[in-house]
Amino acid sequence: MRRTFWLISLLFIGTSSAKALETVPYVDLNQYLGTWYEIASFPMFFQRGCVATKATYIAREDGRIDVLNECRKESFNGPLKQAKGIARVEDPKTNAKLKVKFFLFWGDYWIIDLDSEYQYAVVSEPRQKYLWILSRRPILDEKTYLSILERLKDKGFDLSKLKLTPQPLP
Repeated sequence: MRRTFWLISLLFIGTSSAKALETVPYVDLNQYLGTWYEIASFPMFFQRGCVATKATYIAREDGRIDVLNECRKESFNGPLKQAKGIARVEDPKTNAKLKVKFFLFWGDYWIIDLDSEYQYAVVSEPRQKYLWILSRRPILDEKTYLSILERLKDKGFDLSKLKLTPQPLP
């Protein structure tokens, strides 16, 4: 009985409807640096009640990247919530696979879609548990957003988990 349970468990663990996730071929980190606004995400526990979410990436002298995530709690005038982290490149050939550390834990940060002009980016991780659609502006035009959603669907993402992030008008 026990052996059957483990065999069935292994079958389910090894089976996934998600396709193998690929990153973009190359990221120019100097162009990627700066502020990005969250357009939509698979909300994480640490983002509960967040609006006006943005991330700022700043190069460090040691080759790593300082990360500052910010949001307002409950409303655009709500209290500011910040989390400071650090990122390091895991794949120097593409610069598209990074590890980001907040507090004590390192997590995957894979850039899986990126505008040629670095005006939007999509970030996830190999198991597709996390997803962020980012833009240089607080609002992304509908045509671009729908195009991103189509590509995410083709990659096997469950878009029913995707939530728009309220952003103040510029």
